[in-house]
Amino acid sequence: MTDKLRAGVAGAGVFGGYHANKYLEVDGADLVGIFDADPQRAAKAAAERGVTPYAAFDDFLAAVDILTVATPATTHSALVEQALSAGRHVLVEKPIALDLAAADGLITLAERNELILQVGHQERYVADAFGLFERGIPNRVRSRRLNNYSGRAMDVSIVFDLMIHDLDLLAILTGTHEARIVNIEAKAVHGTLADFVRVDLQLAGGLEAELSASRLEQRPVRDLFLDYGEGSVLLDFLTRTFENTTDQPLGIDLSAATLPLAYRDPLRFGTEAFVAAVTTGQEPTVGGRAGRRALALAVEIERAANEIVRGGRP
Repeated sequence: MTDKLRAGVAGAGVFGGYHANKYLEVDGADLVGIFDADPQRAAKAAAERGVTPYAAFDDFLAAVDILTVATPATTHSALVEQALSAGRHVLVEKPIALDLAAADGLITLAERNELILQVGHQERYVADAFGLFERGIPNRVRSRRLNNYSGRAMDVSIVFDLMIHDLDLLAILTGTHEARIVNIEAKAVHGTLADFVRVDLQLAGGLEAELSASRLEQRPVRDLFLDYGEGSVLLDFLTRTFENTTDQPLGIDLSAATLPLAYRDPLRFGTEAFVAAVTTGQEPTVGGRAGRRALALAVEIERAANEIVRGGRP
């Protein structure tokens, strides 16, 4: 192996482009190729970055040491399995897979082959930068992740596309992947998969959570409210503002001239963490088991949402 890892990105869509650009910025890795099942898309994305396009996944794997899988979620488990079987370290965008059996298989394969498997839950880096994981378990959490319709990620429901970020946060705060669904609403407009889900959960330690995710809204909303009893924290990620009525200060000051990379550019932060994990052999910041915990919560909510969308009861 050369001094720098040969990096590649599977997926020449918008988010694949973001990942490719991060490899151009980080130390320790050189972007060498981009794979896409559509040869024209692969060629365009590769030409823009001066690297080699690949339309055959086997040829792509032979050219790289590490790769990011940023293809549609329905293809994640198959591509990651093939890459791990070929001895490649993988950063896979969330979700790690769409069912727990597939996720377990990928985790076992990575561990058996002593390979790094990292999952792209980038938004947890932002929460960590705010110090949210050091404050103890709140009494109540409310998260709203409401977007306009864009036509992207329509191979999965809004649960696997957006809500899974907040399920990852809940799994960290409570240390569990188990929750009781108290109430759930769901609606599908663009097909049979839920485009809107609002769910009330009860987790370990008595934490109550209200999560909303949508791709049907006219006005985007992305905020997070945590009630600790003696005070609360409200983060608005779109306006980059916050309110903190607790006695404990947040981990970062948004008025500071220099903000931590985890907040400014969580995608680059995650890419750097992945490269560092491969280089040192240490556990990745968000490993396969962490991705599975968020997935376990998502699978239960998805099941309940599907029953509503199909006219039944959860």
